[in-house]
Amino acid sequence: MKGVNASTPREFILLGFSDRPWLELPLFVVFLVSYVLTIFGNLAIIAVSHLDPKLHTPMYFFLTNLSLLDLCYTTSTVPQMLVNLCSTRKVISYGGCVAQLFMFLALGATECLLLAVMSLDRFVAICRPLRYSVVMHQRLCLQLAAASWISGFGNSVLQSTLTLQLPLCGRKEVDHFFCEVPALLKLSCVDTTANEAELFFISVLFLLLPLTLILVSYAFIARAVLRIQSAEGRRKAFGTCGSHLIVVSLFYGTAISMYLQPPSPNSKDRGKMVSLFYGIIAPMLNPLIYTLRNKDVKGAFKRVIVWVFLIKK
Repeated sequence: MKGVNASTPREFILLGFSDRPWLELPLFVVFLVSYVLTIFGNLAIIAVSHLDPKLHTPMYFFLTNLSLLDLCYTTSTVPQMLVNLCSTRKVISYGGCVAQLFMFLALGATECLLLAVMSLDRFVAICRPLRYSVVMHQRLCLQLAAASWISGFGNSVLQSTLTLQLPLCGRKEVDHFFCEVPALLKLSCVDTTANEAELFFISVLFLLLPLTLILVSYAFIARAVLRIQSAEGRRKAFGTCGSHLIVVSLFYGTAISMYLQPPSPNSKDRGKMVSLFYGIIAPMLNPLIYTLRNKDVKGAFKRVIVWVFLIKK
């Protein structure tokens, strides 16, 4: 843009809650504990799903993908956040910011689609049980998972490119804990209306459409479950879906409040806290939710522990 000094800074300052230094130690403890639990919880689910033959089903194949996604999701942001909370210079290199932006966008969009795919799997399992193994065959599962990952990374290429093309005019203070599109748009010294409209459209595409598919799937699931005569059968059917519904509520609820709600006077701090929730807390809770509510996973953990103990003997 003519007359605009669009120099690219070598590094960005991540402000976070630097205006409230008394929060840094509690936040460091919360982030560290959450990150450690996320790593161990999701690695445990991946390992158990791989080692136990009883979990070699489409449902746990998609759950393994979700766990891998959550591992990458948190690792793309949390280590840098922990370093900055312990440092007086809360900076990130330009290249690090670009990588963080790209991965966060890619993995966030992938999770939106993967959760919708998981609801489709539950729909077929409960509403078409006799055809489940025929419909949800291995090749289709691989294709659905691959489509989720490829679409998520394709979205990231588009949004990252559009965001990074904006001239920053030497401004480098990002009012956030990590590099995210809304925070970076505020650094630009040109009109970002088109970028904001594009972000809103992409958010509708990756949030509202998959969420609609999930809600429609569960409407059919609820109708099918209510037709089951046995109370035990209804309980088991709802039990297999309960964990997924909780994860969907946590992720979509916070993401929609971040990207689709209009700005408010308190939106700055609200945006930071909401981002922390779906970027750190939700990935930590996912393995706990699936473990505590799922008898198959708990049984698999016990079998693997016994197997490991016998090998050591």
